[in-house]
Amino acid sequence: MTGIRTEPITINLGPQHPSTHGVFRLRVTFDGEEIIDAEPVFGYLHRGTEKLAETRNYVQIVTLTDRMDYLASMSNNLAYVRTVEKLADIEVPERAQYIRVISAELQRIASHLMATGFLLNDLGALATPLVYCFRERERILDLFEMLCGARITLSYMRPGGVFQDAPEDFWPSLDSLIGDLPHYFDELESLITSNEIVLARTKNVGLLTDEQAIDNSMSGPNLRASGVKWDLRKADPYEIYDRVKFEVPIGAIGDTFDRYLVRILEMRESVKIIEQCLEQIESGPIRANTPFFIRPPAGEAYAAVEGPKGELGFYMVSDGGVAPYRCKVRAPSFINLTPLRDMLKGWKMGDLIIIFGSIDIVLGEVDR
Repeated sequence: MTGIRTEPITINLGPQHPSTHGVFRLRVTFDGEEIIDAEPVFGYLHRGTEKLAETRNYVQIVTLTDRMDYLASMSNNLAYVRTVEKLADIEVPERAQYIRVISAELQRIASHLMATGFLLNDLGALATPLVYCFRERERILDLFEMLCGARITLSYMRPGGVFQDAPEDFWPSLDSLIGDLPHYFDELESLITSNEIVLARTKNVGLLTDEQAIDNSMSGPNLRASGVKWDLRKADPYEIYDRVKFEVPIGAIGDTFDRYLVRILEMRESVKIIEQCLEQIESGPIRANTPFFIRPPAGEAYAAVEGPKGELGFYMVSDGGVAPYRCKVRAPSFINLTPLRDMLKGWKMGDLIIIFGSIDIVLGEVDR
């Protein structure tokens, strides 16, 4: 008896939400239920951020960075202002560096909480895990609101430091959150890590080897989940990261489960970093004495940070004016999509949504 003869069929997925995590389109070719090809289509959210930056002065550009990865505005701010500081040779006060690191690590936790919550949402757990993740993220957003008055698009950092010092009530609220977070992570893991449905749907699914991850220039949790111990905070320390002790979690085989677990472990390490910052931070200025219009000398600079999604870098060229001559962004969400086609081939539709969700992208950063 011969097998049933089938013909490949191409199905269009997206742009829609939440299954494609925003305005992302994927043309998928199936042979029966099996994926034999996938073609990502970008550009539906394109804002021209890099070109817009070339028409604004160096301080105004901070607001543009918020709108790229809108789940990690603090990290975007930090990557950008570090590039300007490198370009203009600006020295940042020590207290400002500590506040920046605290803010960036809080942002990492908030971003990873969303990655975890929405991954479980993609798996079919429509309420509980996601609401748990939102609950803790809200407390982080409350802290951001104390710092700058905003909760999502923060625009808190400035070339030379930060917009303003943390208010008095920020520090006890931060202490309270840091004390509670490890228990919340335990609670979240008790729901997810040994859940038999989660394990069945994520273990050995969407494998990405260390060689594939490196060849595709991946970074962040997706790279480390494949067993590659690379973190810019260790490899090329910036701000005060060389003064704090923390581990770089890595995965075992680079499957969807490893990508989830690495993010959980990274959140625990972020708590340790913030605790050490609280012990070390001292009073002092929070911003260098920079002119209203910064005019870096003609030249070029690239600076990067270890953002929640990977290496986020800005390359800027100055012609001596008040706006950059050129601005280009190394956006981890965009680059981390490179191996998506290989990760999807051979799997089925239900697996596609989980594998794609485990990469954790934000389309504002993909399309810029």
